Amino acid sequence: MDWEKPEDKSKLSSLGLALSWFTRPQNANKLFIGLTLLCLILFFADFTYHKHGHFHIEEIPGFYGVYGFVMFTALILVAKILRMIIKRPENYYGDKSIDQEDYPANQLEQDTK
Repeated sequence: MDWEKPEDKSKLSSLGLALSWFTRPQNANKLFIGLTLLCLILFFADFTYHKHGHFHIEEIPGFYGVYGFVMFTALILVAKILRMIIKRPENYYGDKSIDQEDYPANQLEQDTK
């Protein structure tokens, strides 16, 4: 895939031209820093007002940001564990698989390393 600017920008739509900024690798750090700053600003803005939650823990500043981060991390870790439990081998369905076919050995690209 070519990550360089297209030579002819007239082929891009106006939306494609506006969003082409995201496809340049040198802008990845700018995007990451911008999102990090936005998250920090929103986190610290949570300290500027008094909340009235149903439970006491909801009134702690930054609770929802920390809770969301912890739960999302837990979701990813549980998904990895669940994948190990329910993962099946590649030939699990064997001869009954829809895409099961024998390829001629001379037509297969095999790594000889």
